[in-house]
Amino acid sequence: MNHRVAVTGIGVVTPLGIGLEAFWTNVLAEHVAVRTITRFPTAGYSSTVAAEIDDFDAAAFVGGRRVRWTDRFSQFALAATRLAIDDAAFHVTEDGTETGVFIGSALGGLAYADEQHDVFRASGLDAVRPLLAISVFGGAATCNVAMEFGIRGPNVANGNSCASGAVAIGDAFRAIARGDIRSALAGGCEAPLSPLVFGAFTIIHAMSTRNGDPAGACRPFDRERDGFVMAEGAAMLVLERYDDASARGARIYGEIAGYGLTNDAYHMSAPQPQGTFNALAMQRALSEAKLSAADVDVINAHGSGTPLGDAGEAAALQIVFGERAPQVPLTATKGQHGHALGATGAWEAALSLLAIQRGIVPRVVNCDHRDPSCAVGVLTEPLLAAPRVVLSSSAGFGGINAALIFRAPSGA
Repeated sequence: MNHRVAVTGIGVVTPLGIGLEAFWTNVLAEHVAVRTITRFPTAGYSSTVAAEIDDFDAAAFVGGRRVRWTDRFSQFALAATRLAIDDAAFHVTEDGTETGVFIGSALGGLAYADEQHDVFRASGLDAVRPLLAISVFGGAATCNVAMEFGIRGPNVANGNSCASGAVAIGDAFRAIARGDIRSALAGGCEAPLSPLVFGAFTIIHAMSTRNGDPAGACRPFDRERDGFVMAEGAAMLVLERYDDASARGARIYGEIAGYGLTNDAYHMSAPQPQGTFNALAMQRALSEAKLSAADVDVINAHGSGTPLGDAGEAAALQIVFGERAPQVPLTATKGQHGHALGATGAWEAALSLLAIQRGIVPRVVNCDHRDPSCAVGVLTEPLLAAPRVVLSSSAGFGGINAALIFRAPSGA
């Protein structure tokens, strides 16, 4: 690894707000975006709550022709990318070959395919949108971002379930650190709220059924947690070589210092209970950053609010931090914005960097009674201190574990 990697821009599209300031303000105000679904009828569904985005206007971010060519999942990515580029005052070089695009999405355009399948069944093939085939494949978002912004370097889409946004950021970090490219747009996007896609998750009993209390439905590390709450949105980061960012006088939110990736090889929908390989991902990220667990000031947990997921993550953190695990401040914000699958790790990366830059770590909303079996340092009040090192953890179906280390900027 020959180059340090700085984050100079952040763009978000979330149920708590579009744009960095709206998102950050609403997180700190402890607003909760979860409510009863309005997007489609939910009769017969065991779960009827989600975190929807109502105020998204793709035309405000995406060129006119491309708006007609793209579905919601690509539009989220395009909007978040534009916001990140503007935030960083970043300019892609004329030939665009020194910049890459790395985006994670668990489901890609599957919800749009669900919608168009209904059109097909009702009205036949001639009624289906002509550009369906090029709108729904997993790489559609990365390719649309590349075309919209003239980015001709590596173009990588991954579908690593709920860890995919963190994986995209980690892969982009490595590409810059190795010297393959000088900069990248990296993050995650997800638009999963369609009847079939949402319904598929209810069938496997993965989501909260606290339908009478939407705002309290997602409860990370709480003893009454009963599942995650599905959300939609995107987040993109501008990553640059640290010396390039310093040379152009860019504001640096922080540095990506390490990345770890493992698989439990255990079960498609449940984590390995002992947390062994989740812990290994964290340990590898720390090792790459040349740090120890003792150097970590804050943990940004995956904290999905599922009974098995939170328990497995807590077990992993106990392996990594030992007796110190209950003392390390831990934040987990899915209780407010829900779980947008591949996008959420990128939201949490953004929040980790903002905590470093702005000196506030949000508390864990809805953890009213911490599960005593999860011996971790859940923040019950905001932490008014600027962490130097944040460990951000993501995990997903299929046993995928990803960890990122963010560090305060310290000069070129």
